[in-house]
Amino acid sequence: MWYSDCYSMPVIHFEAADAAERTQIGEALVTFARSADRLETGRAEGKYFLTHADGCDEGGEPIEAGDEFYLDTETGEVLCAEHGRARREEREK
Repeated sequence: MWYSDCYSMPVIHFEAADAAERTQIGEALVTFARSADRLETGRAEGKYFLTHADGCDEGGEPIEAGDEFYLDTETGEVLCAEHGRARREEREK
């Protein structure tokens, strides 16, 4: 039995985006960002960033600086607050 068969992957909540294009993340989230093809590195202002310039992957809503948003680590989708909360609740059932 695989780990993913026993547990659903988390939907991670970010309280506030740093900018409309990207949010700085720590090393613990690098694997998830890389798997989602959303990892950006090599910027002067930080080492690792999660990109989200294309907005919510479910509804297309923009994610602006200061907006809360979610990362579905199972699908790699970035979600706005509304879609992220719904996905997290669905996953927790």
